[in-house]
Amino acid sequence: MNKIDFNNLGLSEEILRALDKLGYKTPSDVQKKVIPVVLEDKDIIVKSQTGSGKTAAFGIPICEKIEIENRTPQVLVLTPTRELAVQVKEDISNIGRFKRIRCAAVFGKQPMSVQIRELRQRVHIIVGTPGRTLDHIERGNVDLGDIKYLVIDEADEMLNMGFIDQVEAVIKALPSDRVTMLFSATMPEEIERLSNQYIINPIKIEINPKNLTTEKIQQFYYDVEENKKFSLLNKLIYTERPDSCIIFCSTKDGVDNLTQKMKNNGYLCSGLHGGMEQKDRLDTIERFKRGEFRFLVATDVAARGIHIEDITHVINYDVPVEKESYVHRIGRTGRAGNKGIAITFVVPYEYRLFTGIEEYVNYKIPKREAPSEEEVEQGKKIFNEIVKNKPKPKSIKSTELNREITKIHINAGKKKKIRVGDIVGAITSIEGINAEDVGVIDIQDNFSYVDILGKKGSIVLNALKDATIKGKKVKVQKAKK
Repeated sequence: MNKIDFNNLGLSEEILRALDKLGYKTPSDVQKKVIPVVLEDKDIIVKSQTGSGKTAAFGIPICEKIEIENRTPQVLVLTPTRELAVQVKEDISNIGRFKRIRCAAVFGKQPMSVQIRELRQRVHIIVGTPGRTLDHIERGNVDLGDIKYLVIDEADEMLNMGFIDQVEAVIKALPSDRVTMLFSATMPEEIERLSNQYIINPIKIEINPKNLTTEKIQQFYYDVEENKKFSLLNKLIYTERPDSCIIFCSTKDGVDNLTQKMKNNGYLCSGLHGGMEQKDRLDTIERFKRGEFRFLVATDVAARGIHIEDITHVINYDVPVEKESYVHRIGRTGRAGNKGIAITFVVPYEYRLFTGIEEYVNYKIPKREAPSEEEVEQGKKIFNEIVKNKPKPKSIKSTELNREITKIHINAGKKKKIRVGDIVGAITSIEGINAEDVGVIDIQDNFSYVDILGKKGSIVLNALKDATIKGKKVKVQKAKK
C-alpha cells in the first residue's frame, strides 16, 4: 500500500494549506484510520490513548464536510472539561481557518449571554461541555436541526465525572439521521452500553491497545515518606532537569501549598485547579504553553485539557485515586511522537492504590532509589546554569498560520445595522482584494472583527482608513490581541 499522507486523503486545498501552516507532516495512526472513514459518513468508535492526535482525526474530516453557507450548526463536539472544549475549538478553528469555518465553545463559569450572542451568529461547529450544552438546548438557544455530526470526545472521562446522563439527554435532542463518533482512551461497560444504544453499526478502530502507556513513556516510582516528598522533588528537579513538567497533586490545597513552596525555592512555576476563575485557568495554560514557566502544579482538572507536545516530565506527587487518572496524567507527556518520563511518589499508605494502577496498565513499574548527594550537587550546578538564561518562548502551532492572517477591528456592529454582506462589500471593493481574501467575520453589538487572509491585512487597513460602510463613517484598525 502507498504511504498515506494528507495529500492523498482527498482533502481540499484550503484544509491542506492550513495543515501545512500548522506543521502537520504525516498523519498519525489514528488519523490514517479515522479520516477516510469519517469522510465516508460512517459511525465510528475509537479506542485511542491521549496524545495520539485524535482531535485532528475528527477535526480534519468534519471541517472538510462543512457546508460553509449553512447558517445553523452542523457539528456538535462534547468534551468533559472546559479546558478541553477551548483546546478543541482552537484546533478546529485553525484547521478550518482558510475555509472560513466558525467554531464556538460553550462551557460553565462563562456568562450565558456571551455564548448566546455567539450562537446567534453563523456557527458551523459547537464544542461544549455536557452540562452547558444541555442548558443551551433546553433554553432554545441553539438550532440543532442541521446537526450532521456528533463527536463524543474523552467518553471515559465523561463517565468518571458523572456526565453520562447529560450526554444521553443531549444525544436524544439531536436528529437521528447523523454520523456519531465516540473517542475514548478506555472502554468501561457503561461506555459500551452508550455505544450500543446510540451508534449504528459502527466501525471500531483501536490504536496501540497493548501498549497503552509503556511505548513512549518511561515510567518509574520512588518509595518516600510523606514529610520527605518535597526534598525528593528538589533532588529530582536537579538530576532530571525537566524542560517542561506537570506535577500532579490530589487536592486544591495540595496544589496551592506545593506551588508556594516551589516559588519560595526560586522555581518558575504556577498552580492550576478547579477552584480558580476560568479566565485565570485558561491564562495559566496559555502561559505554560508559551514556556513562561517550567513547572505546572495541577490537580486532575489539567489531565484532560492540556495538549502540549513537548512536556518532558510528569510527576505524580500524589498517587491518583482513580486508576484511569494515572493513564490520563502521564499521557500529558510522550505526545506527538516524542518520548516522555513519568515519575510517581508512593508513600506507604498509597501502595494498595499503586498496585491497582500496575494491574490496570498491565505493567510492573520499576522502582528507583533517590539520587545520591553527589548526583544532586552536580545536577544543581547544571540546573542553575540553565535557569540563569531567560526561558525561550515556545512556538505555538498556530503561529505560522497566523502570519498569513490579520484580524481587523471595525468600530461598528449590529446596533448600526451592519451585516456580513456590508463588510464583505466594503473590503472586496478594494483593488487587489477579492472574496477569497476575507476570512471569518464576527459582528458584535458595537464592533466587528474580520480575518483578512493571504498576508493582505496592510492593504485592507490602508484602504479603509477613511472608509464608510453602509454610508456610515467607521474606524478600522488592527485588532489588539
